[in-house]
Amino acid sequence: MFDETSLPTALREKHDTKAGVWGLIRVLEGRLKLTILDPLGEEILEPGRPGIVLPEQPHFVTPLGSMKMQVDFYKELPPTDQ
Repeated sequence: MFDETSLPTALREKHDTKAGVWGLIRVLEGRLKLTILDPLGEEILEPGRPGIVLPEQPHFVTPLGSMKMQVDFYKELPPTDQ
């Protein structure tokens, strides 16, 4: 789990998941901006509204004020209703 101060620089800058690995970004408190670089797009994540990152998809996240978030990794498309 990360907050706005402990969120690593590596997650704030362009990175991607490995081949065959899906990422599920879950915001527990506050808001977080997910920027997908291919295809280009942005999404505001908040509690109850997670973000999905496809395998090998370049992206980065930006805290929008105080927040807490976690990332879970899956071998297949994860459920987003948890």
